[in-house]
Amino acid sequence: MNHLLCGLAANPALPAELVDRLVALADDEVDHHLTGRDDLSHAQTLRLAGRSELNGVPLAYRGRLTAADVDPTAQPRVALALLDEGTGDPAWARLLVADPVVDHRERLAACPGLPADVVETLVADQDIGVVVELARWAAPDVAARLARHPHAEVRRAVAANASAPPDVLAALVGGEGLPPARNCLVCDRDAPPFMHGPDCPRSDCELRPGASCDGSHESTALDTLWAALENPATPAHAVADLADHPSAALRRALAARPGLPPRTYARLAEDPTPGVRAELAENPALDRALMLMSAADSSPDVRRALAHNPRVPLDVLTRVATGTRIGGTLLPRIAAAAPAEVEELAKSPHEVVRMLLARRRDLPAAIGARLADDSDAKVAASVAAHPGLGAERLRTMVDRHGVQVIARVAANPDATPELLEHVSRHSPPARRALREIARHPRATAPALLACLADERAKPLAAAHPALPPQVVTALLTDPDPQVAEAAAANPALPPSAMRRLAAELLP
Repeated sequence: MNHLLCGLAANPALPAELVDRLVALADDEVDHHLTGRDDLSHAQTLRLAGRSELNGVPLAYRGRLTAADVDPTAQPRVALALLDEGTGDPAWARLLVADPVVDHRERLAACPGLPADVVETLVADQDIGVVVELARWAAPDVAARLARHPHAEVRRAVAANASAPPDVLAALVGGEGLPPARNCLVCDRDAPPFMHGPDCPRSDCELRPGASCDGSHESTALDTLWAALENPATPAHAVADLADHPSAALRRALAARPGLPPRTYARLAEDPTPGVRAELAENPALDRALMLMSAADSSPDVRRALAHNPRVPLDVLTRVATGTRIGGTLLPRIAAAAPAEVEELAKSPHEVVRMLLARRRDLPAAIGARLADDSDAKVAASVAAHPGLGAERLRTMVDRHGVQVIARVAANPDATPELLEHVSRHSPPARRALREIARHPRATAPALLACLADERAKPLAAAHPALPPQVVTALLTDPDPQVAEAAAANPALPPSAMRRLAAELLP
């Protein structure tokens, strides 16, 4: 791969005649970058698409191709991409359903709006993978039929189908009203009893480690329960009694379900596996009593999960936050706090609570300013990227807290060019801040030049359009291919340098 040509192919300022020359190059890596361009002519698009389905498929998904541009016999994957997008010719489905390539029929089975006769042909396909793919996306009536399919893997796919009727999903969980499955992927390969070990010597084996069948297709049956549990269309009453199931993974999936009876949640709250209790703690369906129970849990993972529950009361959240490491994300309950609650949180005597609030980016100006002036560096750092703080306050934060806030200040969308230059001169250099400067749309040439001294910020700075053209040109010969490619993709690269580079590299 020529990284410089790839950079040119992605350069939005590349002259039209050079785009033509790159399109004519017929190099897979360069083509990959060309397909992402927004200025391709129709002729260039057709040439790229006609050369390879690796080009045609992304162009189809980007809306750059129409049904009139594609021959489904020559480029079935491109035709399938258009069918998947709903813009292909429906007649193609009748052609592709007879395609001898199984993967093509599988992709067709996942497409929406297929003609009824094509669906019937897919239902009867001799390759089970095609029927499985159909079952995963089928309309309710077809899904109901496939729930009775003799192959357990097809039933597992129906259990994951959000369009399957609720009563069908309930039947897949309980087994009532369905004939027993006759086979599964495991007993298709080996006579039961058989368990597929992690050290399987067969290079063509696609069974997952631990897949097993003793005649009851037990691993596929467990996967079916799991799929149904994670399917929001499955009725809660159908899965409510799985709280004592021997599989901890299954109980964990159950713990995330809404709408279960209180007795089920109470049983899961006493589960011996912390992962199950953690999944439960994050479930908005919990009542206050169970949230208090989770807040007192001995596992920090459980308490941390409770903090991410969007319905946790603020007083409970405060209790958890002051005794548990929460992480750096904005908590849902904090994000949804009402104005009066925001005011109370901002006045909290606990700096960790103020820090959690400071992660919001929609705070009233007065609250944002108060948190920016907070004496605690962690609070100030959390709010430092908040828009609307003003250059003077941001500069004061840097002077007061230094490296503890400097990277977040550099990420502030309102940081002025002068402030970014000031941050870039910090001694010792703040490496995270340099990376934020290199990404910042207001970064100036002096600030970006400082970023070139840091190996992780350098590729970002090399792509920044404010970098001086002569510097961008010089970076084309940088020993780091990532830097050189970024420079070649930089719209600040002079057209003369682009033409010279093309003359050197293109045949």
